[in-house]
Amino acid sequence: MNRRSFLATGLSGAVVGPLRAVAQPKVARVGFLEGGNLGSYLWQATRDGLRELGYVEGQNLIIEFRSANGQFDRVPDLLAELIRLRVDVILTIGDPVVAAAKQATSTIPIVMAGSGDPVGRGFVASLARPGGNITGISNLAVALTGKWLEIVKEVASRVSRVAILRNGGNPTHALFWAEAQTSAQRMALSVYSAEVRGPADFEAAFAAMTRERAEAVVILADPMLGSNRGRLAELSAKHRLVSIAPFREQAEQGGLIAYGPSLQANFRRAASYVDRILKGANPADLPVEQPTTFELIINLRTAKLLGVTVPPSLLVRANQVIE
Repeated sequence: MNRRSFLATGLSGAVVGPLRAVAQPKVARVGFLEGGNLGSYLWQATRDGLRELGYVEGQNLIIEFRSANGQFDRVPDLLAELIRLRVDVILTIGDPVVAAAKQATSTIPIVMAGSGDPVGRGFVASLARPGGNITGISNLAVALTGKWLEIVKEVASRVSRVAILRNGGNPTHALFWAEAQTSAQRMALSVYSAEVRGPADFEAAFAAMTRERAEAVVILADPMLGSNRGRLAELSAKHRLVSIAPFREQAEQGGLIAYGPSLQANFRRAASYVDRILKGANPADLPVEQPTTFELIINLRTAKLLGVTVPPSLLVRANQVIE
């Protein structure tokens, strides 16, 4: 072998070795964190979205799933665990959990699959320019408060007093309550604030609604309340209250009406945020999206139990009628 051939061969080997190392795909590590019990199909929606974007679990993606199972005092420890694992992104939902994540880290990107009021809670500077390490999807929950009261009046025009069931430990619910008061005044309704801190408070809260002569209840968006949707549906029926809640899961488990954004669509859309961040996008520059898919679910079995006749004008607008 002459000197020129030797050098060419040697240089070729020197270049190919490092190139092979650089070409190894990076394995993304994504943390999924829930405070309550959302249902595996919601997280599966994100998995499906990521798979369509080219991520395969066990190959170029590891998902670290953590759930507090309704024990919200565990959320800080679960966040600390995800941080120790050096996840590239944390995906979560619900203002109390987003707030805890914001407090836990200012460097790991956080993607919200839903937030009642991300600007009002200070999670982002604005929807267009989040400005920090948090971005994702707003579920417009606070802005929907007036709509929930309108639907209650449409279902039962006799209703004049409505209880607003709120988690006293969720600061976002102060924003809901202010919006409820403003909207109720416009509709000649009176509203009553029913505060709870946990499931142990439910019985007393519903008994107080009866004493306050409430005829309907709006169950606000909240991980703790959502995790106990079946129990809240039972209590609403027991106390003969027309009930409305934000998400379809609540009507499917016995609530009368659900109206709000599709959580499944939100979780699927969240996959695109995770993808862009993994590819180098800065969450501070990714605008927070507002939901485009809203669902109206009516449970006629519950209506029959309550002796409520749902008007045809509402039934024809429903995305699903449970019979």
